[in-house]
Amino acid sequence: MSHTAHIPSHRKPRRSASKTALRAGVAGGVLSTIAVAGAAGPAQAEPVAQTIEMPTITAGLSTSVAASAQATQAVALDLETQATEDAAAATAAKTAKKAKAEAVRKAEARKKAEAAAEAKAQEAAERASRSAERTTLSASTGSSDSASSSSSSSSSSSSSATGSAASVVAFAQSQVGDAYVSGGTGPNSWDCSGLVQAAFRTVGVDLPRVSQSQSTAGTQVSLDNLQPGDILYWGGAGSAYHVGIYVGGGQFVGAQNSSTGVVQKSLDYDPPSGAVRVL
Repeated sequence: MSHTAHIPSHRKPRRSASKTALRAGVAGGVLSTIAVAGAAGPAQAEPVAQTIEMPTITAGLSTSVAASAQATQAVALDLETQATEDAAAATAAKTAKKAKAEAVRKAEARKKAEAAAEAKAQEAAERASRSAERTTLSASTGSSDSASSSSSSSSSSSSSATGSAASVVAFAQSQVGDAYVSGGTGPNSWDCSGLVQAAFRTVGVDLPRVSQSQSTAGTQVSLDNLQPGDILYWGGAGSAYHVGIYVGGGQFVGAQNSSTGVVQKSLDYDPPSGAVRVL
């Protein structure tokens, strides 16, 4: 480029005078308008006659809190009532259970008492029946039976037990004084057939348990020909209601009843109906 060439200038171009005047006029008008508005403002403002109270939220909050507290108290009261009802129900159930157990216990005790009373009544009836049968038998035999008993006593007095018979007699006599108990089989209480069975068991003879069977367990023998160790029975053979053991000398040993227990008595005391010989 030539050193004489034109170099453009970087300065801003000058505004024209007309544009400058126009801008000044606009600014002055705006300022005048603002001044007039400021002057007129205080004259048109109205004085404050009262203050407006702004609403507060504290009243509503208190009401809400109170309602919440009341609801909580109601729930707590409901829970307490429910707990009381549950406790009462549990107590009632426990009481009912105890009452039921007590009722069952009393019922069982009453049942046992009734069974015991029935057993006693049956035993009493059996004793009464036995006594009646003995009385009838004694009356029917009359003097002939007495004579037979006397003859039997005299004939047997001269005989003495030996061997197994002696052991049976010795065992029976050793139980004299023991108690009579229905169904008793010893060692300190007996019924009639229990004593006879135990006596013969000492010599290895196993007799039936009841008097009806024992009255047919051996050979039938006459009351005029008794030997020590013979089984005496009262009633019919096969239907006897009482048994004992002849021990010689016109006497027998038997478990008679609950009043006398095991005794040794003369045949005249309670004449037997018959006898069987096992040994």
